[in-house]
This record gives sequence, structure tokens and C-alpha cells, in this order.
Amino acid sequence: MAFPSRLLFKSKQLCGSPVILQQQNAIPVRYFAKEAAPQALKGDEMLKNVFLDVKKKFDTALGILRKEKITIAPEDPAAVTQYAKVMKTIREKADLFSESQRIEHTIKTQTEGIADARTYLLTLKEIRIKRGLTDELGAEAMMMDALEKVEKELKKPLMRDDKKGMALLMAEFDKVNQKLGIRKEDLPKYSEQLELKIAKGQLEELKKDALEAMETQKKRVIRTRLKFVLLTLDHLLLQLINYKLGGIQGRANGGCEVIGHPKLPLKSEISFFFFFLRL
Repeated sequence: MAFPSRLLFKSKQLCGSPVILQQQNAIPVRYFAKEAAPQALKGDEMLKNVFLDVKKKFDTALGILRKEKITIAPEDPAAVTQYAKVMKTIREKADLFSESQRIEHTIKTQTEGIADARTYLLTLKEIRIKRGLTDELGAEAMMMDALEKVEKELKKPLMRDDKKGMALLMAEFDKVNQKLGIRKEDLPKYSEQLELKIAKGQLEELKKDALEAMETQKKRVIRTRLKFVLLTLDHLLLQLINYKLGGIQGRANGGCEVIGHPKLPLKSEISFFFFFLRL
């Protein structure tokens, strides 16, 4: 990009000069200019930028995964921690959201414009369910109880722009957090625990996919080997029949005609057994 920009700057300097040659030999600069390319549509340019951004992030992640060692063992805490560390490195290098950051961003965008506190809390519940998160502590029910208490005290629905009412609600939420043993300063630890939980889930999925792929490959190898064994036995059987019966004249013993084989004597039960086994 540096060379085209310098070239463009020089072109502007030339076009801005009143005279580029002597008057008698002056030729308009436009004469040498190429026809301007059609301006790209805004939508096309936006899609192009999105594609380039995604490609850059993908290449960054792929480069890190090629260097790092990942053990697909969700039952091993050390393997889970290592995998979570690799994913964190990818997020930092590729400028991606962590799960907690993604949840925070989702809450911010989907609750923007909500006027009352009750709808806000119900929206938070919907987001949690859609993200596949469980409320193991029962915090949502306790928060709704706190809202009921504040609205009963205010004798009206609590609006988010009601500073006094929201201060009362925040005080009740602090009591809920204290009862649950949740502290604001521990939020980074909770975020790390969430990432470890997600990393373990991803490793479980990877292990499941890997085992299914191995089982499929194993069955394919077994079928191939079985086919090879059957073909080998078939070939050996024909050789055995040819060897054992090659010198026997079937017609002399009341035999029968078999295409591609020597005369098989009907009196030989073993010969018929091998013959029909091959069929």
C-alpha cells in the first residue's frame, strides 16, 4: 500500500502544478490518465473487510494450534488447563472475545433500550438459557424476590432510570451476593472457572469425534483385511483343488463339468464341500 499511496501523492502534485512543460509543448495530464475504475459498492466493501478479518483471525488461530500440543483427555485436569491456556492465547492473538466477554457483550446489546427492571431480569434469564448456562445457585429466583420486595416498597414497577429505586435494588442484590458467597473482586476467578468448564466440554466433544473417527477407520481396516483374507483363502482353495484333483479324470468316475476347474468326481464329498464353500 505504501507505493500506491506515494504514487497518488506525486500525481496530485503534478495535477496541482500550473504548468508541467513549456507552454508551446504543453500536453494535458488527463491525456495520459486511465479511466477511473468503478467505485466499489459499500456492501461489497463491507463483506470484503469482514472476509479478510475472519481469514486473518483463522490464520492466527491455525498458526498457534500448529505449534501447541493438545492432549484430548477431558478427565485430566492438567490437559483441560493446557487446552484452556491455548484457547486463551488464540483469543488474545486473534482479538476474540472470551466467553465472559461474549456474554457481557450479548447482555449489553440485547438489553439496550429496556426500560423496566423486570423485563431486564427476564431477558438475562433468556440469554442464560440460550447460552446453555445453568443457574446452579438459584441466583435468578433470589434476584426476582429482591425485585418484588423493592417494587412492593415503591408501590410501582421499577424503572431502570429510577435512581433511587435502582439503588434499593442494588443494595438487595448485594445481600443476595453475600448470601451466595459471591464477591465482585472474585469475578476474574469466576471467569477463569467458566473458561475451564467450557474447555472441558470442548475436549469431551473432540474426544467423542476422535473416537468415532477411529472406530470408523478401524471398521474400514477390518473390512479390508477380511476381504483380503477371503480372497487369499479363495485363491489357496482353488490351488488346492487343482493340485488334488488335477490328475483325476472326472468322466471315468462319473464326474461333472465345472467351468475353469478340473473334472470334480461326484464320489468325492470333500471336493463338493470345498466347491460349494467357494460359491
